[in-house]
Amino acid sequence: MAYTRKDVSTLTRTERRRLVKALLELKRRGEYDEFVRMHIEYYVSDGEGGLRTAHMTPSFLPWHRQFLLDLERALRRVDPSVTLPYWDWTKDRSAASAPWTADLLGGTGRRSDRQVMTGPFAYAEGNWTLRENVTDGKFLTRDLGRVRDPIALPTKSDLEWALADPVYDAPPWDSTVRKGFRNKLEGWGQGRGPVAWRNHNRVHRWVGGDMVGGASVNDPVFWLHHAFVDLCWTRWQRRHRVHRYLPAKPPAIGDGQRGRIVARHQKLPPWDVTPDQLEDVSHIYRYA
Repeated sequence: MAYTRKDVSTLTRTERRRLVKALLELKRRGEYDEFVRMHIEYYVSDGEGGLRTAHMTPSFLPWHRQFLLDLERALRRVDPSVTLPYWDWTKDRSAASAPWTADLLGGTGRRSDRQVMTGPFAYAEGNWTLRENVTDGKFLTRDLGRVRDPIALPTKSDLEWALADPVYDAPPWDSTVRKGFRNKLEGWGQGRGPVAWRNHNRVHRWVGGDMVGGASVNDPVFWLHHAFVDLCWTRWQRRHRVHRYLPAKPPAIGDGQRGRIVARHQKLPPWDVTPDQLEDVSHIYRYA
């Protein structure tokens, strides 16, 4: 029977407590750090060589869908009542709203070093030391809204711009493509500053600190953010029912993207699953 993922702002006090407790238990067991390590490994840019599966590629959405499922299953092994909530950043737009409460994710970092000082994931609590990172930092950092160089979260109209595109993705299937839902949602733009980051990418920049870069999983808000991104894919699928994941077939021999992206029926590393198999997960979970 399918379970439900809820808006984080609607969680009860008990649901918040159980989610936090399950996350801390995965961290204590060392399982959480495996997820951080995996995301760092698969954060391959289109400026590098080799296969891209997690970012700057059509499989951005199914890769993270499976990634969330793996984390959620781990949480539910700890506590079967727990499901991943989503953070609707078009609605809860301030550093004082959900999920930045002391009983959930805590707030922004202090001015001197961006260290998070409140909530259960603060370093001082002794339960959330960063062990897998792209830097030597041991404590969780945030800079909500980027005080020194402010940036705003994406708006409903920003998201609608992506959702309205009926085509899933388009050549050259990377961060430079200007057409297609996938990159409009993932958010690789042109130019410098805020215009270069849209939707998903801009949210990472707005949170700041550890959410910027391959080790962004170190901040538990990663999962709530990507649950909403996944919900956006679900909404796009419902709106454009005849349109599916692209490319349907691998790029032709001689195409620069051949061997660098995953087509609809190809395996999606590191799992034995294809994008085609991840397009419909309604039998596993639904969104409230």
